[in-house]
Order: sequence, then C-alpha cells, then structure tokens
Amino acid sequence: MIQREFADKAKIILEPDDNVIGLAVAGSWLTNEIDEFSDLDLILITKQKISTDKNLMLNYAKRLGNFLSGFTGEHVGEPRVLICLYDKPLLHVDIKFVTLDEFHSRIETPTLLIDKNGQLEKVISNSQAKFPYPDYQWIEERFWTWIHYALLKIGRGEYFEAYDFMGFLRMVVLGPLLHIKNDNLPRGVRKVETELESEDLAKLKLTIPTYERQSLLDSLRNAVSLYRELRTELFDNNVSLQSDADKKVMNYFDEIESRKQ
Repeated sequence: MIQREFADKAKIILEPDDNVIGLAVAGSWLTNEIDEFSDLDLILITKQKISTDKNLMLNYAKRLGNFLSGFTGEHVGEPRVLICLYDKPLLHVDIKFVTLDEFHSRIETPTLLIDKNGQLEKVISNSQAKFPYPDYQWIEERFWTWIHYALLKIGRGEYFEAYDFMGFLRMVVLGPLLHIKNDNLPRGVRKVETELESEDLAKLKLTIPTYERQSLLDSLRNAVSLYRELRTELFDNNVSLQSDADKKVMNYFDEIESRKQ
C-alpha cells in the first residue's frame, strides 16, 4: 500500500536527524484497516518544539515526499497537526509534531517506527492512552437550545442553515452516542455505515433531510426521537435532564410545524 511505502521512506529520511527522537504511526494503521482511500497519520517526536513554527513544520513535511500543500489543523482543534497532500502517488498525510513530554498524552497507542534509545516505549509503558468520550451533561445542556435554533432557521426559511445543522447534530451528538451504544469509539459519524447495527443506521438515516421545509422538520423530529432513545439507554441518574427546556422547545416545534409556509 502507498501509505506503508510512504511511512517506510519517512523512517529512512528522518532517522539520521539528531533532533528526531521518534516517529510513530496511528489511525487505521493500528487496526489493519488501511485501504486505497485511507490517509496516513504520522506522529513526529522531536527534541526541539516544532509545532509553534509553521515554517519548521513545513520544512520537515517537504523532506518526506513530493509535497503539494499543507496547512495546520486549527479547524479540528489541533494546531500541532500539519495536514499535507503529496503527489506521485497522490496521498493525504497528517503529521503531528510533539515533544517527548507531549507524547505522554495520547488518544491511542501508536506503532513505533523510530524510537531512539527506547524513549517512546518507556513513555508508553508509564502512561495510558485515553480516547475522549462525550460529556453527557454537556450534550443535554445544549441539545434543546440547538433544536430551538434549527426551528428558528426553518421558520425563517433559512433551509441551507437548517440542513447544515443536521450534519452538525449527527457529528457531535447522534453519531458519537450511537457508536458508544454499539461498543465503538465515539468518532463522530466515521464508518457508521459499517460499524452500527442496521437498525441504528436506519434511524440515523432518518435524520437526513432534503431541501424542503417538511423534510427538514421531519428529520429534526427524528433526531429528537433518536436522542431521547439514546439518552434513556446511555445516561445514568447523574445526568440532570433539562425537562423544562425539552417541553418548551417541543411545544414551539409543534407551533412551527402547524404554520403554513
């Protein structure tokens, strides 16, 4: 696979660099799920902190192949990642730049390609990977305000805004909760087509609207129903339900739905 060939080449290029402590690979590599559509997730561990200087990040990236473009990952909350596109072959590679101290905090345990003096293996043996799970209370406190927001947009006729909102709701709430229900890591809506039970996937599909008022309302109501089911199954008594907000928003839902266009 082109991803493995790229990683092997990166190892050869980076190993002589005195600033490099190690190189690791994460993502689908760890579960042997790499296919022709996979990107490559590299972690470069250095003595000098690289992630505060985009030019240094780019310099490293350009050494690894036929570099086309690259930008930092603030939009996904991770400015230490340089998102790169290479050519010959065309390949998406994410390079995360961390120091040895930063390597302690990780969401998964990567495969080590370079580990000078066993420093990375020592960190791994003395720390634990922790994948971030959603805070159920955080979701519940926001959910009904989000539903009200969508109703405002539908009521005003801002259908594109409402349509995009449904994608947000699937990514932040419904996808992660469905993954948890199915004993998967809560990675948004990634691989829901293959990792959810067919009944759960069918319910998630019912939250996909068309560009039409009633379809948007139907999809939003389906999202509420699915959220309530997941809330009942996953939340414990420590989560304080926003019952008043739930009731008021759903009354408003009925009002908006009853209006003529």
